[in-house]
Amino acid sequence: MEKKLILRGLLVGALAGLLAFVFARIFAEPQIQAAIDYENGRDAAQAVLDKSAVLLAGPAGPDIFGRTIQANLGAGIGMIVFGVAVGALFAVAYAVCLGRVGNLQPRALALLVAAGGFLAVCLVPFVKYPANPPAIGSPDTIKDRGGLYLLMVFCSVLFLVAAVGLVQRLRKRFGNWNASVLAGATFIVAIGIVMAILPPLGRLAVNEQQFGHHTTETPLPLTNAGGTIVYPGFPADVLFDFRLYSVAAQLILWATIGLVFAPLAERLLDQHRDAVPAQHGAR
Repeated sequence: MEKKLILRGLLVGALAGLLAFVFARIFAEPQIQAAIDYENGRDAAQAVLDKSAVLLAGPAGPDIFGRTIQANLGAGIGMIVFGVAVGALFAVAYAVCLGRVGNLQPRALALLVAAGGFLAVCLVPFVKYPANPPAIGSPDTIKDRGGLYLLMVFCSVLFLVAAVGLVQRLRKRFGNWNASVLAGATFIVAIGIVMAILPPLGRLAVNEQQFGHHTTETPLPLTNAGGTIVYPGFPADVLFDFRLYSVAAQLILWATIGLVFAPLAERLLDQHRDAVPAQHGAR
């Protein structure tokens, strides 16, 4: 039965990835293009400053794939593959939780696992390290940023699993509601400590050397030698919209997985329960 659950998770994940891509293509892609336009304009302004200071930089390498392919085929395939991977992990988590987290109905369990996945994999890491569009982030910090984000995801998932286990241990003594509140508070405190310890992206060594002490890597206004602003900082509305639509796309992904997987799992489990007595009766 576990294999059948995982197969359904793969199919549901592909559908969820497709829906998330459609949403992102409509709403997030214009923000990505606006960020790229900003980056191109800033690079041009920086080239003028460098030329006036006799600092000539080499030409930028051409993109391997054009923006049309990146925004459509590349992003679409990437989101679907990501959805399939998430769907498989969701199905595994669902199978592990089945029968181990109380007397939850199959549909309710699917929704709770999806909500937990969205919380631990997306929302909590986003609070510390939100998604950024192009033009934000130095190429020299890619490895550090990736490592910090993965560490946040790991801690978030680990603490959520521990919180679920804590609920199971405390429920007999305090009841379901009080046990859930205590476990939730423990999760918030633990992940809050991790967030306080991990550095802001603007405090990475490379950024501090180049730009000083800042919280994020968001580009500041570009100034000339006299301190006059020759190009504005990154548009705040573009940054806000991109982050909003990024979270919304993830919400669509996880919500679709939970809502579509729930009836499929319920039907499969009902068929399994009906088949077990029939097998015993045949014997």
